[in-house]
Amino acid sequence: MRIRISAIILGCCIALQAWPQMKKYETVDNPVIWADTPDPDIIRVGDTFYLVTTTMHLVPGVPIMKSKDLVNWEIASYVCDRFTDSPRYDLLEGTVYGRGQWATSLKYHNGKFYVLFAPNEGGPMGRSYIYSADDAAGPWTLVSRLPHFHDSSLLFDDDGRVYVIYETGRMCELTSDLQGVIPGSECQLFQREADEKGLLEGSRMVKHNGKYYLLMISQVWAPGRYRREVCYRSDNIRGPYEKNVIMQSPMGGFPYAGQGTIVDSEDGDWYGVIFQDRGGVGRVITLMPCRWLDGWPMLGDEEGIIPPRMRPVKTGQTPQFITVSDDFSNDRLDLHWQWNHNPIDAAWSLSERPGYLRLKTNRVVENLYLAPNTLSQRMEGPKCSATVKLDVSHLRDGDRAGFCVFNGHSGVLTVQKSGKRYSLTMSEQVVSLSNDVKKVERVDETVRESATFSQPVVWLRIDADFNLHRDIATCWYSLDGKEWTRLGPDYQMRFDYRLLFMGTRYAIFCYSTKRKGGYLDVDLFDYERIR
Repeated sequence: MRIRISAIILGCCIALQAWPQMKKYETVDNPVIWADTPDPDIIRVGDTFYLVTTTMHLVPGVPIMKSKDLVNWEIASYVCDRFTDSPRYDLLEGTVYGRGQWATSLKYHNGKFYVLFAPNEGGPMGRSYIYSADDAAGPWTLVSRLPHFHDSSLLFDDDGRVYVIYETGRMCELTSDLQGVIPGSECQLFQREADEKGLLEGSRMVKHNGKYYLLMISQVWAPGRYRREVCYRSDNIRGPYEKNVIMQSPMGGFPYAGQGTIVDSEDGDWYGVIFQDRGGVGRVITLMPCRWLDGWPMLGDEEGIIPPRMRPVKTGQTPQFITVSDDFSNDRLDLHWQWNHNPIDAAWSLSERPGYLRLKTNRVVENLYLAPNTLSQRMEGPKCSATVKLDVSHLRDGDRAGFCVFNGHSGVLTVQKSGKRYSLTMSEQVVSLSNDVKKVERVDETVRESATFSQPVVWLRIDADFNLHRDIATCWYSLDGKEWTRLGPDYQMRFDYRLLFMGTRYAIFCYSTKRKGGYLDVDLFDYERIR
């Protein structure tokens, strides 16, 4: 009897020791993408999921990602290399901070991928784009320019007709060649109910088992001003529609989640992919079960709660990330990088000094927010750290170069050259933008600490903590890449929809305040995610 009991105890101990390792491989933590990936739309083609998200004023724009398991995402392509509707995309005559590409719809129809999006601007810059591609990796071809459709969803119906659902329940029908709107097809699908007093947007239309399902984010003006995901459904695309709240859930100490879509797997299981605001890191993607109950796609677990952990659709997939290290040894810029507005192509190079990214001053500007060719990647939670190694020997008087956490509120490490010596400052910078064309009216800069050095090479590092109630960045520098000195106090990162309306990003910059001709050589970007 003692032997049997001992064997049972030993077996239980072994099982308990193995359980965390098993959980590591069979479940993943929410959010599955703890980085700025707002307004998601997801489809499945065969065994592969495809995701599009919003990157606004960043270029290249309209990122298309792919995954086998809804967890590990690889950047497949960008739809647009640059935007050309206005000089503001070139940081001239204003900016497109917080504007540009918004809330793109992604569909697959008759062997082609399609995207529909509208820049969030008035006038000719606000017209919608439709692009198509035979492969998600591109190339993407412009199909048409249409009227402005805010937060729109494209739908190819079973009978071959094509619709756009946009704003708050507005719909129109497109011509079969997608070149225009059929006159008289515009209609209002439903009227707001009494509890819909705030946001009601973010349209995602899905057809399932002959019914039409329109998912939207809803904001209720009640105590707490909470947000949720609602669904309108109908047997006919033109209605009548009935409504149900399909998710109203906090997660991880943050108060709500809302806006996204649903997608099925090859095995017939359904999932919800919904973003959640998480402060300084931006809007992150959460993954949850979608259960069809009485014909409604109910999101979350049995209690309607976003689960803290999820099983991936497939196990054993190769880890993929949307922020990565780079030693700049390739002849093309890695897809993980995006420029702040359109770059000046003649002012950067990967070939002039092989193994380095060269950023050349190319326009005299007053501040970081007007600097062309600032290069950035997303930051990730719960913690991350990034180091850049910079050769600053070719800076000129008046040049500013360095590394920062970039947003409307930025924490900035700036190197300046003075004779044979260099100064390094840690500063806090806040931009003020006009309401009309987002012109940079001023940048308030507060220098927190400074240092000097004489050698031409310096390492800069920024650590970030996006845990609940934190959003803290700390800045460091090194003269040998081994011994580090802290510079400046904790920096409080912020998400401000009135300014850049994006999550904070790591950014490398080089600009001139006096005369063109200097340049910065970047040897590496060394990134570490800390889960």
